[in-house]
Formats: sequence, structure tokens, C-alpha cells
Amino acid sequence: MKPVTMAAVPRGFRFAAVNCGLRKPPNLDLGLIVADKPAVAAAVFTQNLVQAAPVVLSREHLRAAASRIRAVIVNSRNANCATGPAGDAAAAATAQEVARVMDCAEAQVLVCSTGVIGLPMRVERIIAAVPHLFQATTRSPAAFEGFARAIMTTDTRPKWAAGRCRLGGRPVRLLGCCKGAGMIHPQMATMLAYVVTDAAISTSMLRRALTTAVRGTFNSITIDGDTSTNDTLMVLASGEAGNPAVGTLGADYNRFVAALEQVCHSLALQIVSDGEGASHVIEIEVRGASSDSAAEQVARTIAGSPLVKTMFAGADPNWGRVLAAAGRAGVKFDPHKTNIYLGGILTCRRGVEQPFDEAGAHNRLLRNFVPVVVDLGGGGGKARVWTCDFTTDYVHINASYRT
Repeated sequence: MKPVTMAAVPRGFRFAAVNCGLRKPPNLDLGLIVADKPAVAAAVFTQNLVQAAPVVLSREHLRAAASRIRAVIVNSRNANCATGPAGDAAAAATAQEVARVMDCAEAQVLVCSTGVIGLPMRVERIIAAVPHLFQATTRSPAAFEGFARAIMTTDTRPKWAAGRCRLGGRPVRLLGCCKGAGMIHPQMATMLAYVVTDAAISTSMLRRALTTAVRGTFNSITIDGDTSTNDTLMVLASGEAGNPAVGTLGADYNRFVAALEQVCHSLALQIVSDGEGASHVIEIEVRGASSDSAAEQVARTIAGSPLVKTMFAGADPNWGRVLAAAGRAGVKFDPHKTNIYLGGILTCRRGVEQPFDEAGAHNRLLRNFVPVVVDLGGGGGKARVWTCDFTTDYVHINASYRT
């Protein structure tokens, strides 16, 4: 992946990362985003009923100060989830220390964690590192890349994406990064992701833009069907681009949403391509459903099927597994009108096998990106979901995640 350039970094933000002792040196495990001035923020969080202490805290802080956020601090290695009152106190103490060194209110600091669930948080290590972390913040691409590395867990590489648009005639930049390789499933999608932009936009419009952008990106990916306790996607806007603030629906709002969707789409697909042990990205497109929501339900069922995912691990054109998964999705359709294309090859026509070249189809499924089209032959509903294959490496990674 190409390195981040200075031209891609939005104005009004600084970044830093250090090793604070949660992971073995020299691995980075603590990252910080600082807004030079109060920034507008919006976020979406996990829908899991079990929620980590930093998720609960950040929700509260956003309700209190969504239009004047000053910092986001993130640690890896420890999820600070299922840790009781001590975990709540650790998240609060982290925000308090960042607020102290920045001379801002606690509610202006958002806190995130990722890693093992249930481990006591060694918060004293985080607190001891915060002053140096803040002093190290810069607007440099290297500092942003350091932040992207500090939030990684089982990821094999950092993930980032940049976007641009013009609002009110002024150039606007967007820059995002994320982590995620396992426990990924639509319901916010399991990961941490951060997008910063120098756009001027109201809190309500930013929240609306994020809700729109997440729908067909982060909420349309799945790796293993597990939804994490720490899912967080945050967008911060500094307003430093100098455009007339986007406060209503219109052309500028549409341009901003398109740029945000572009960044989120890239980040979401990077998560899928780095799925634990994955060797293929699979795009499941369902057409001909009674509605878009019905198509999405079928696509998600296919994408989440272990049998389908292991089929792709072996590049086996076993279209029957795809048809069977569609049939148990809880959506009514006529199997006798269904066509299935694997890697662009028609393998099932009107619910029965269409003679095809097995060797040729196998070779198509060996590619890094494999498109799958399921045409139900009914209405105009359609949807796309992205997933990856299941390999033995996924089992190896997760069989010893804690130990």
C-alpha cells in the first residue's frame, strides 16, 4: 500500500502513537488523535448487548460534547470489556488524563479499546504514557501511520484510505484508518475506524452522513459472523477547510456523503481482504428479490455460511451450497427461477445445474477477488455484501488468541 502523503492529511488534526507496555516493545499499542480546535464528531457503535467500558463512556461524551470534541485515544491488546467497575474507572481515568494534559473537559475526550475481552486493564501504563503521547503529536503522515499501526490486533497490515471533494468551491480532505480482521459481522461491523476531515459541517448533518455511509460499507461486510463488544466508527470534522458549513441537505451535502462513502468503502474492503487467514475477497450480489432488504438478508446469509466460505477456500465451484444458503435466509423466492454465477460463470440455471467447465470455474475461484451473483428471478430488490473465505489459518489464529 502506498504511504500516506502530506497532501492527504486534513487540516486541524495531529496524531501520535507509542508503546505504553500493554504489548511487548517495540509494538505500538496506544494512539492519539488531537483536534487543534473543538471538532464536530459523530459515531456509530456496536449493537452487541455486551459493551466495553470505553464504548459506554464515549457514547456519554458524544451526547454531552458532539460539537466540541478535542481528542480520541485508543489502546490495543486489551478490550477493557467485562471488567466491571474497575474497567469503567479505567476508561474514565484515561479520559481524565488526556483532558488534563490538553486543558479541556473530560467530555471532549473519546476513549476506545480493542483486544482481549475480560483482562484487567493496566490503566496506570496508559496514564503514564499520555503526557509523552500528547507532546509527540504532529500533523505528519508518519504520525498518522503510527496511529493506524497502534490500533492493530490480529491485522497483518495497517489500513487507511483518503478522499477529496469540493464544498462551496473549497477543497476538502478526508483521511481514515481502521483495524479489523476477526469478529467481523454486519451490525455496525466489528472493528475500530476513524475518519478525520477538514470539512465544515453541522453535527446533525455529519451524523446523517455517517448513517448513510455506513449502510453499504461497514454494515455490508462479514468475516466470521461474530459481532464484537467494542465496535466503533468515529468521524471528526475540524472545519479548517473554510467552506460554508454544510447545515442542510443539498449539493454540498451529497458531495460530502459521496467522499465519505468512498473512504468507508475502501476501509471496509481492506478489512475483508485482511480477514484472519483469508485468501479471497468474495462479493455476494443478490438480484431479483422482492425488496432491497430481502436481497440483503439473502446476501448476508450466503456470505455468513461456513460451508460457502470453506468452499471458496478450496476454490470449489459447489453452487449447491450457495443455493441452499439462500433457501434458509427466511426470504420467499422461487428456486426454479434462480440463476447463480460463480466468478462470472453460470453454474446454476433455473434452480438446476447448468453444464460448465469445472476446471475453468476452479481457476476463476482461485483469484483474489471473486464475484458471486445470485439472481432470484423475482422483483427489483438487490444488495451486495462482501466476505472472505474460511481457511485453517483462521482456526489457528483464534484457537490461541488469549494464550
